[in-house]
Amino acid sequence: MKDKKSKKKKVIRSSREKTILHIVKRKGHTELYDERKVYGSCYFACKSAHLSEQEAEEICNKVCKLVTKWVNKQKAVSSNGIFSVLIQELKKHNEDAAFLYETHRDIS
Repeated sequence: MKDKKSKKKKVIRSSREKTILHIVKRKGHTELYDERKVYGSCYFACKSAHLSEQEAEEICNKVCKLVTKWVNKQKAVSSNGIFSVLIQELKKHNEDAAFLYETHRDIS
């Protein structure tokens, strides 16, 4: 039987532009990395923290760029890894939004 760590190392294919990664989700299934999902969850947290639309968009653009850059450097990525990096980057811009993002996962 394979251990959990071997499950998380799943690279799908390489194109000339970049490596396309499968993200290992919390329940063990995989899906392709989608920057729009990262942006959406970041935006929701910012709006929940009562930031203006403009502030939320500015923060999410910066955070998403950094998260995507981090993902592209990795050989294997789990949703927990993305979660941690997003919180780390979001805290640099707005502590309340980072707290709401982090605790929302516990509720859902």
